[in-house]
Amino acid sequence: MKKIFLLVVLSMSLFACSLDDDTPNFYQEILPIESVTIPEEFEFGGIYEISMTYFRPSSCHVFHNFYYEINENERTVAIINNVYTEQNCEELEDEEVEVSFNFEVTRTDPYVFRFYQGTDESGDDTYYIVEVPVVE
Repeated sequence: MKKIFLLVVLSMSLFACSLDDDTPNFYQEILPIESVTIPEEFEFGGIYEISMTYFRPSSCHVFHNFYYEINENERTVAIINNVYTEQNCEELEDEEVEVSFNFEVTRTDPYVFRFYQGTDESGDDTYYIVEVPVVE
């Protein structure tokens, strides 16, 4: 039984690998958030959609995920894009993209959201900070 299992695993790994690397090369980039739509207050136990917009710099930028850090009642949020490097990219002007996530309220104290907005002249990160109270 062990030999069959080993043979199956080995054959799957051989077929899963390709000598021709067809996967595109990319890196990830955190982009500044331009605007945020968030409720003025939360109800304990509720689930709320939080929407953000950002400008997509090129056709090689594709939304990947959110950077989301939790520190007690504080949430730091940023937008992560994959940037594909082996494509003919078109520079884009003013192409606004909207993305959102659902937020579940699990605390009764106010939440403080820090939405990444880029860096200032000194190279320090800047944030749009919103405090949202929780009602019961």
